[in-house]
Amino acid sequence: MKQKTIARETSLQGIGLHTGNKVKVCFKPAPVNAGINFVRLDLPQRPTIKAELKNIVSEPDVPRCTSISAGGATIHTVEHLMSVLCGLEIDNLIVEIDGNEVPGLDGSALMFLKAFKEATTVEQAAEREFYEIKEPLWVERDDSAICVVPYANFKVSYTLDYNHPDLGAQYFSVDVSPANYEKEIAPCRTFCLESEAQQLKKVGLGKGANYENTLVVSRQGVKNNKLRFDNEFVRHKILDFIGDLYLFGKPIHGHVLAVKSGHRLNLTLLQKMSALNPEKKNTRIAMPESVKGAKQLNIGQIMAILPHRYPFLLVDAVIELDAGKRAVGVKNVTINDNFFQGHFPTRPVMPGVLMVEAMAQVGGLAVLTHEQHGGQVAFFMAADKVKFRKVVSPGDRLVIEAEVVKIKSKITQIRAVAKVDDKIAAEADLVFSFTSADYLA
Repeated sequence: MKQKTIARETSLQGIGLHTGNKVKVCFKPAPVNAGINFVRLDLPQRPTIKAELKNIVSEPDVPRCTSISAGGATIHTVEHLMSVLCGLEIDNLIVEIDGNEVPGLDGSALMFLKAFKEATTVEQAAEREFYEIKEPLWVERDDSAICVVPYANFKVSYTLDYNHPDLGAQYFSVDVSPANYEKEIAPCRTFCLESEAQQLKKVGLGKGANYENTLVVSRQGVKNNKLRFDNEFVRHKILDFIGDLYLFGKPIHGHVLAVKSGHRLNLTLLQKMSALNPEKKNTRIAMPESVKGAKQLNIGQIMAILPHRYPFLLVDAVIELDAGKRAVGVKNVTINDNFFQGHFPTRPVMPGVLMVEAMAQVGGLAVLTHEQHGGQVAFFMAADKVKFRKVVSPGDRLVIEAEVVKIKSKITQIRAVAKVDDKIAAEADLVFSFTSADYLA
């Protein structure tokens, strides 16, 4: 995936939910690897605050929001804006702001999203970098907890439970993609209990909050407003969580399972992620030079592309190759293959599942030699219309033809046929997904 910024400037203005200050923000394109940078136009020297972990304020003077600070300058309530940037996969942006709090607008991310869609996003030359969750991570505080487990993309499952008659428990789960974010998360507004709203006002906060930009929950339900979703509260908690997590400085690949987490616990998770793997970049590695433009592949070239090794590397050679379109591979079946020791040893037969695996490996070679997927790893996702038509025994030469039916950035569909002496032994439709080869590091 390529990094993204916006094609042209766009701006918004409103008031801060907590400070009540009027503020204008102008969003401008930024170069590759710049990240998200806030510029305080109202201060001398116009200090820049980068949206990254080290700049998160751990003990903010404005609670119930996420603040960042650098060079003596602070910006409050950045989570809604950061959330939509993550949802739309925007990596690089300049945010010029003439106040100390991002405007609350309608209390959701919807108006930010509309502004960025009007400005349009554009791909840039550099690859995106991801933080890959390699093993389960866990943080907890009192009765709140967050667990993150490995996952090919980014998914958030959240349980909200205030143990309060005015609110109750809610659960929602979403794969975070631009389409899902726009439809399921962006419209969801911030909320509080009526008693909390009164307390915030007493301590001088919530000055910009009103019934239009904040869902105030009383014993009779939401006051002077209507829900956009029956479970809008938990969806907004996910919106906040996505924004906080994007302050790590790069998107993550992982499945987050959160129970009653808030800004403080979210920060604890980010700190643990950083401590466990501070330098890992998880970028795509280059395709081996010996493979580029090749029409056939020997075993050395195959091993440079596929991660499989004995006893699970089931392709001896590729005798025809049209990268990204078609591959013909060969598996020489011999009595020395380890699976014959236990699979009908008195009359050896190659297991059908291994014929499917061999077809998948040839299909993987057809795709992974294409420039779009060079240096990646293919994950076998699905097999359909699998049929076994002929027994394969020691001494047979299994010739596997794999045709690419559909190829996209994340998923590829392949039609594969395995033959012995030009007679079909097995056939299947196979589906793959892709991730960085660093997944195996």
